[in-house]
Parts: sequence; structure tokens; C-alpha cells
Amino acid sequence: MYSDEDLDAAVAAGALSAESVAAFRAHMERVRATPVVDEEHFRLVNSFNDIFVAIAGMLVLVAVGWIAGTIGHRLVGAAVALTAWGLAEFFTRKRRMALPSILFLLAFTGGVFATLMPRGNVFSPEFGIGMAFAAAVAAGFTWLHWQRFRVPITVAAGAAALIGVAVGLLLAVTPDLLKWMNAILFAAGIAVFVFAMYWDITDPLRQTRRADVAFWLHLLAAPLIVHPVFTLFGLLDRDVGVSGAVVVMLLYVVMAAIALVIDRRALMVSALVYVLAAISAVLEKFGAVGVNVALTALLIGSALLMLSAFWHVSRAWVVKCLPGVWQGKLPPLR
Repeated sequence: MYSDEDLDAAVAAGALSAESVAAFRAHMERVRATPVVDEEHFRLVNSFNDIFVAIAGMLVLVAVGWIAGTIGHRLVGAAVALTAWGLAEFFTRKRRMALPSILFLLAFTGGVFATLMPRGNVFSPEFGIGMAFAAAVAAGFTWLHWQRFRVPITVAAGAAALIGVAVGLLLAVTPDLLKWMNAILFAAGIAVFVFAMYWDITDPLRQTRRADVAFWLHLLAAPLIVHPVFTLFGLLDRDVGVSGAVVVMLLYVVMAAIALVIDRRALMVSALVYVLAAISAVLEKFGAVGVNVALTALLIGSALLMLSAFWHVSRAWVVKCLPGVWQGKLPPLR
């Protein structure tokens, strides 16, 4: 399996002509009856070897962390981070393996953060300052990782680290941070979403690594936006009535419309669990206790399959309602 970036690299190396690659892309659009941009490609597994290396790599990282923990708990994160960087030198930089690269990046960033993460009273100013410092260092090292390996998920990991910096600084200022946590997460989600749109707009045809970077940013932004909104309706406590379920469904329709406009499904996927919980709770109150989950899954699953089958038609209808200036910055319909 080869990505659009691989095809562009082949053109740059002279292995393929630009005309042949363009013809191949047009052929695949005709075969699939779907524009390439609507497929929302991203590389996760190139072959089973990716899974094999990912499993072996995780075993090595767990073993290294375990051995380092017998010496001192502070060494666990540092040992995992160093090992993950070393593994990335071959499997990411040389072999360009997708899934192992993602896992090694997450292990590296998480290891750096865990090494400096403070212990003690979570709601103390000292803990907030220590957390902000650990997240800032993790963000800096994540930037170095991006400069070296250019793994698309790295930008999202760096954004998550910066959110940790903001949360830590706010925790240092006020110990009552939990009261404002939903608002903070929502604001962070909006900021990440805007940042993701910046990457998307710079590659509307979805043919370069920038589209992959935007994908992971959208995947990070979606739960940050969705969780605070649906928490307000008591979905975590399953304390939702018919009116609350209707509001949840209307919000999900709005998110589906946004997903259609930007041609990204991350918002819908992240909100799906909340919609399932809302409808299931309502069906349970009406007496469908035994089959409420099954009926909910059947209803939502059928709707999503229909939307997937007619994604391009639905998207064309929604996008054409937007001003022409906006349409020019979005992925083309054809």
C-alpha cells in the first residue's frame, strides 16, 4: 500500500512521470466512484510487518521500562524515551513504517513527560508549576522529534503537551481548576480545531503529509470539544431525559454537517459514544431494557452507513450552500 506522498516521491525521483501518477489517481477515483479527497486517507498499516514490529517494539519498551524501574522510578520514562528514539532511527527514519512510528512517538513524548512529572498533592500550586514544566519540556522534545522524523501524529502530540502546559499554569494560579475544566478543554479543543484547519487549508487535495497532520489534529480536537458539551447534559451519569436526548441528537446533526463541510469524520466518531449513551438511556426509560443497546446500535449504525454510502452527495449539497470564498478553501467536490 502506497500513499500519495510516496507517489509524489516517486515522481521527484524520476521513477514515475507526473502524467502517469495523475492518470492513476483519476483511475482510482473512477473505480471507487469517490473523489480521492473524500477517502480521507492516512497511513496506519502498510503490511503485517508493521503490526509485527509494533508488537515487538512495545515488548522492548515495556521490558526496558520495567528494568529501569527496579533502579529508580524516575528512570522509567527516560529509559523508554531514549529507547523509543533509538528504535525510530531505524524503523521510522529508514523503513518509514507507519504504525511503529506512531507508537514510538507516543512512547517518546510520554516518556519525557513522565520523567519530569511531579508527585504529591495534585491541587497544589507546586504541582501545577511542575506539570507545566514537564509538559513544556515534552513539547520541546516533541518538536525535535518532528524535525528529525516528520511523523504526522507528532504535531498533535505537541499540541497535547502545550495543553498540558496551559492546564498546569492554571492549576498553579487556582486550585479550583476542576470547576473550569470543561470550559478549558472546550477552549483547547477549539484552538486545536482551528490549527487543524490551517493544515487542511494548505493541502485541500489531501496529497501530502500536511493532510495526515491535520487528520491527527482533528482526532485530538474532537473529544476535547465533544466531551465538555455532552457532559453538561448528564450523559456520564446516564441522567438524560427525552428533551436532553433530542438536544444531543441535534448537536450531533450539527457536528455531522461540520464534518461534511471540512470532509473530516473525526467529530462524528468522537461524539458517537455520547449519542449511543443518550438514546440507550431514553429507550431504557421507555421499557426497552433488554434490547436498548442493540436498538441504539442498529439505529445509529444504519444512519452512519447511509451517510457513508452517500457521503459525496451529502457533502456536495451542504458545501454548495456556503459562500464561494469558503468553498475555495475546502477540499474540492470533484
